[in-house]
Formats: sequence, C-alpha cells, structure tokens
Amino acid sequence: MTLHVKRHPLRTAALALAGTVALVAGVLTGAGTSQAATTQPCDIYASGGTPCVAAHSTTRALYGAYNGALYQVRRASDNTTRDIGLLSAGGYANAATQDSFCAGTSCLITVIYDQSGRGNHLTQAPPGGFNGPAAGGYDNLANATAAPITVNGNKAYGVFVAPGTGYRNNNTNGVAKGDQPEGMYAIFDGTHYNGGCCFDYGNAETNSRDNGNGTMEAIYFGNIKVWGYGTGNGPWIMADLENGLFSGVNAGYNANDPTINHRFLTAIVKGEPNHWSIRGGNAQSGSLSTFYNGARPNVAGYNPMKKEGAIILGIGGDNSVGAAGTFYEGVMTSGYPSDATENAVQANIVAAGYAPGASGGTGLTPGATVSLRATTACCTTRYINHSGSSVSTAVVSASSTSTEKANASWIVRNGLANSSCVSFESKNTAGSYLRHQNYQVYLQANDGSSLFASDATFCPQAGMNGQGISLASVNFSTRYIRHYNNLVYIASNGGSNAFDATGLWSDDVSWVVTAPWTP
Repeated sequence: MTLHVKRHPLRTAALALAGTVALVAGVLTGAGTSQAATTQPCDIYASGGTPCVAAHSTTRALYGAYNGALYQVRRASDNTTRDIGLLSAGGYANAATQDSFCAGTSCLITVIYDQSGRGNHLTQAPPGGFNGPAAGGYDNLANATAAPITVNGNKAYGVFVAPGTGYRNNNTNGVAKGDQPEGMYAIFDGTHYNGGCCFDYGNAETNSRDNGNGTMEAIYFGNIKVWGYGTGNGPWIMADLENGLFSGVNAGYNANDPTINHRFLTAIVKGEPNHWSIRGGNAQSGSLSTFYNGARPNVAGYNPMKKEGAIILGIGGDNSVGAAGTFYEGVMTSGYPSDATENAVQANIVAAGYAPGASGGTGLTPGATVSLRATTACCTTRYINHSGSSVSTAVVSASSTSTEKANASWIVRNGLANSSCVSFESKNTAGSYLRHQNYQVYLQANDGSSLFASDATFCPQAGMNGQGISLASVNFSTRYIRHYNNLVYIASNGGSNAFDATGLWSDDVSWVVTAPWTP
C-alpha cells in the first residue's frame, strides 16, 4: 500500500548542477544505432553523491561501463533459460537473442539482474500476506514478449505485469533501512494501470508481510482511491509507505498530485528523515515536475520510518497481487538525491529515445475492419466468427452469406484496458467485443466495467509460428487467443486444460490479419 506526507523546509541541493549537466552532455542521440551513452543514470547518481544500490532494466544499461546480462528468460518448449545481454557496453538490450531463443514458443522473464554489482536481482515473488496464483503460492512471471518497445531505434521488451505477476528480493545488500535516506525512479507505461493493489517498485518488508506503518517506501502507480489519490481520475504517482498510498502530507486527497499518464512515464519517490518527495514527467520529452516536497505524513507511524530494505516490483509489500502495469527500468540509491541530479537523469532518459514498439506490420490499425484467419494446416479457410454470443472458427468464402461474412469481421479498437494493445468490436453487433471468460472467448456487450475492459484487451506480437500475429490476453499475459476443436480460448503453452495442449500450440495461436469479409 501507500501513504501521504506533509510539508518540510526545502532541502538545499548539495550537488553541483554543472557536474550533472556535464555528464548528461555525453549522451548520444543518434536514432537507430546500438551506440550507447558515455554516461548513464547510475553514473549521474554516483557523481551526485547518491550512488545506485540497485539498478534494474530490461531495455538498456544503466551504467556507461555495464556489459553484463539485463535479464533472463525461460521458454515453455523445454524449460531452458537464456540470459539477455547488450548490443555493446553501456548500450541497449540485444532483443534478437530473445527473439531467436523464444521463436515458436512462449517465454517468461525469470530474473531481472541488478547492474549495481550488489546482487540485488529480482526473481519470482514468494507467497506472503497474500498468495500468488502460481505453484506454491508464488506469483506469476511476466510474459517476455508482451511489452515490445524501441530505445534509440533498437528493439527491446519491458516487464508486462498482469494481475498476479510479481518480482521480489527479500535479502538485499545496501538498500536503505529504518529512517536512512534513499531515492528511486522508474520508467512505466503510463497507459497501463488499474485500481488493484499495488503496482509498486521500491523498498518493502523482508518477510513479504504487512509489518506496519512506515515499513515500506516504494513508488506506486495506478488509480486506486482506497488510501490516497490526487486530482482528476488518475492514474497518480504516489508513495506506498505501507498501510497507505500517499499523494502528499494528508491521508486521502492531496490536490497537488495530478493525473499523469504519459505513454512513457518517469516516476520518482525519495525520502529522508521527516522529509520526502514525489516527482514525475514525460520520459520522452521535457523536464520533471515536483508534486510533493515536504514532511512525512500527518498520520502516526511514518516519522521515523521503519524501512526494511527488500525490493519489490509489481506487487504490494504483503504480496498483494491485484495490480497491472509495465516496467522498463528503475534504480534505488543510497542517500537522498538532489533535484539537480534527478533532472540530469531525466535528460538522460529523454535522450535514450523510448518509443512504442512496432505493432506495425500487424495490420491492426484502430478504426480499421479486419478478419482473422487461422494458420494451422487443417484450418486455413477458417476465421474467428461469432454466432450470437458464441465464438468459434468457421469456414468463410466468397460464396458465404452476407451474415456469415459479417460475423467474421471485426473493428479494431484501441485496447479498452491498455491503449498500447487492441480490442475487437463486432462489425454487425455494435458495442459488443471479443471477451474471455473462464478462459473461453465470447462476444459480449461492453458493460463499462474494468473487468470487461481487461478481458476484452489483447496485445499483438509476431505470430508464434512465423505467420501473422499472436494475441496475448492483457490480464493473463501468458495466454493467447487459440482455436481448439474449432472453439476459441485464451490458452497457455502447456497446462491442465485440454486447450492448453502443447501440440500445434504455436500454429493455433497464430492468426493472419486479412481484408474484412464485410468492409
């Protein structure tokens, strides 16, 4: 959870602005190259006297000299793993390694490596106050291909957190404890969020349980209003301080914390004795804004803080697993960074050139009408089709009736739950969408609920069998739209259900986008 904080005398920046600006001047911005910046965020923090103690990214190096692995993936076909490294020291992720390794199957992100050298790696979160949905009460791991982007023109993947997904390290080295000062930033997808608890990155309890007020200090992003909120409808950057999400000094509402939803969002929380701050901005352009800078919350238990030093991603401190979001990079520091240092880091982030990944080539342009043809050898004349609320694959041809053609035609919409993905509205039943329920796909009218929006949103990527596209469920990101015995499901690559069978899985989840049978 998260809490709020009150005003505090402004802290005088102890760092030389000229030094940090000089560091950022080394950033190279030539698009489409694998060349890296000469200085990266953790170099800037070190120059400012607040070195990184944890540095996580699946997209790029966070030190100019770093040349190790960014993360590890595991593929479903044989459960082998592969480290994903860099194109060059200090550079960008070598996504081609992942693409080759995961071709024709699905992959999960098993480890997000700490680049600081302290070994603060993030792995599958264990059960705690709440159990996750995976075996033994552990949380799910993220689909490795669900969040494609580019950095400086180079393909990369983020960490796509569907509800139930989470990473953690309860045995860290050098992370702030008690009332020690620290800072942290993260880059999120500002369009991917929900009102579940709690999409966090930062400092948490070491036993995965709620140990009371002040035992956490993490960045929260989402639009839940149970504990705290800001202006507008959200989402908001807030601080999860345990037993409260804080948007400022007060529990509940604080007017200075705005709704902020840039496609790539820089989110910052930092704290020191009886003083903390929320900052944020557009990770693609411009500078940071300060949304709160003052004393700890005017609620008992947060001054002094009782931070425990674990690191979490995508979950609450007690392993609350209802949240959604996408993470690209983030760090935690020793010491309270100056605004000048963070401003220099923001300039580095902007220069990194984050941009949406190519769902280009999928043929799924919002507003366009399409049909979706199966690619499995048995079924290449069959299309996703509805008859009333039932959804199946059906043979459609030039001689089919006008009703049959219309039943196999779909209007592409921006994803109802995530604008980076898509939803499919029926061409001949306005307001009704493809939506999964108990893993089977139906056509249902949009009831306006957040659950419907999530169930009706799918994220396109290159077809698993090399043809067309595959469509991952936004809220079950390891499950893809699949035809099985002519019915349509969201299916994992292996599992307890018959429709999760591994045989022909890559073919059955691959679809060719064609011209619509009914334009």
